Amino acid sequence: MKKIKELPADSLKTMLAAGEDIVECYRVLAKTGDNVVGELLRNQGTFYEWNHYPKGDIYDHATHSQYFYHAHVKGQRKGEHGHFHCFLRAKGMPAGIAPIAYDGEAEWPQGDDALGHLISISMDPKGFPIGLLSVNRWVTGESWYVADDIIAMLDLFDIDHASPSWPANRWVTAMVRLFQPQIIDLVRKRDVAIADWQRKYPDRDVYEDRDLEITSTVAISVEKQIAGVRAALI
Repeated sequence: MKKIKELPADSLKTMLAAGEDIVECYRVLAKTGDNVVGELLRNQGTFYEWNHYPKGDIYDHATHSQYFYHAHVKGQRKGEHGHFHCFLRAKGMPAGIAPIAYDGEAEWPQGDDALGHLISISMDPKGFPIGLLSVNRWVTGESWYVADDIIAMLDLFDIDHASPSWPANRWVTAMVRLFQPQIIDLVRKRDVAIADWQRKYPDRDVYEDRDLEITSTVAISVEKQIAGVRAALI
């Protein structure tokens, strides 16, 4: 991964603005004792593992960005309450981008229903981010785009409306901006993990192999990332 201090000034300024957005979201939520996860679970009834929250996901019809929150079985992932999955749908993608050719038996979303998974954001029980991770195709039911295409989508992810929570939407968008260097690195490592797995198990459909779930991961700190960006801009 390229070090923060090696990034262009324009990229650093974008990251800093995103970091400031995140801090602002924390500020307004803290005034009422709320957090980002709680915003999405409010009025959703009993919280069930695996269900998407809020119901129906969050989708921006102008940018075609989408995300949802869910949790796995308690204790399956140490220190995690749940995680966000962030996507971009076909209508929001740059021209000329298409899923890889696939001749397996699984049904992949096609046409306008195609979607690319950008990243997952892991959250602790207090509603704060602790990590980023990329996953195999079967986990999200996405189409599959090579790393360079996913990277080209990152700047286009933007949830630019207030429903069901303006702070949560703004926060998720800003997280993808602030941690873009780490996301780029994880997506590239994802493709390496997929290729390595395919070589190891040539008779399996790598994209549907339940033995391969998480393809790359990294621990994160909003505070440390912002401090690093500020230092690089001096």
